[in-house]
Amino acid sequence: MSKTVVITGAGGVLCSAFAVNLAKLGHRVALLDIQLPAAEKVAQQIREAGGCAKAYACDVLSRETVDTVHTQILADFGPCDILINGAGGNNPRCTTAGETYTAGDENVADKLTFFNLPKEGFDFVFDLNLKGVLIPSQVFMADMLGRTGCSVLNISSMNAYRPLTKIPAYSAAKAAVTNFTSWLAVHFAEAGIRVNAIAPGFFVTNQNRALLFDADGNPTARTEKILRATPMKRFGEAEELWGTVDWLLDETRSGFVTGVTVPIDGGFSAYAGV
Repeated sequence: MSKTVVITGAGGVLCSAFAVNLAKLGHRVALLDIQLPAAEKVAQQIREAGGCAKAYACDVLSRETVDTVHTQILADFGPCDILINGAGGNNPRCTTAGETYTAGDENVADKLTFFNLPKEGFDFVFDLNLKGVLIPSQVFMADMLGRTGCSVLNISSMNAYRPLTKIPAYSAAKAAVTNFTSWLAVHFAEAGIRVNAIAPGFFVTNQNRALLFDADGNPTARTEKILRATPMKRFGEAEELWGTVDWLLDETRSGFVTGVTVPIDGGFSAYAGV
């Protein structure tokens, strides 16, 4: 049965792949992104392949904007059946220069350390990843009440379990997303709305490419550390998330599954390093 699927952060590498696959299944896909051209590019690809999709400019941190987009989607596609909260990411304003404390960090001013991380940068990253789940969920989950086969999928991260160095706000926010996923699942269980999440390991995206590869395309030292800690010794491909996403969104196969966060990480979470 065709459903209305709303995806935030839909212009990104991972969520655009979800959008394409959901459209192939015959669903109506609303692609929300603060960068409208990125979402429109994916929507155009879907339409050219015979699918049904439309892009919408949306700032997930603005309740007013999300409400406006919600009204537009209701007119275009009808009420939301599936919500994928994919908007998120890190920002250089909340990224420390070093991986660990160095003597004198508390006194330096020419680089970001734990001691001089700007509150504004921390707030932006934390809000984007957590409140960027809260606000769309408040708006679009209202559509799901009193209806069957509805669900929410949040995008957490392996950072939720094993925080990476240098990115404290992102790691803390993703831990909060995993916790909030469980909270939402319990809160709406009797209403028949399932809420789950996936926790991707390391995938190359537009946001992290510059951290993983230098200008010549060679892997950085951080990439080498990541791959040493990933038993499969490679990055994941966006398509490798799809099987889990498809399962979690299909109530005929996962109708009794709610409140879980599924790692998809090439063994990263299982590896002790020795």
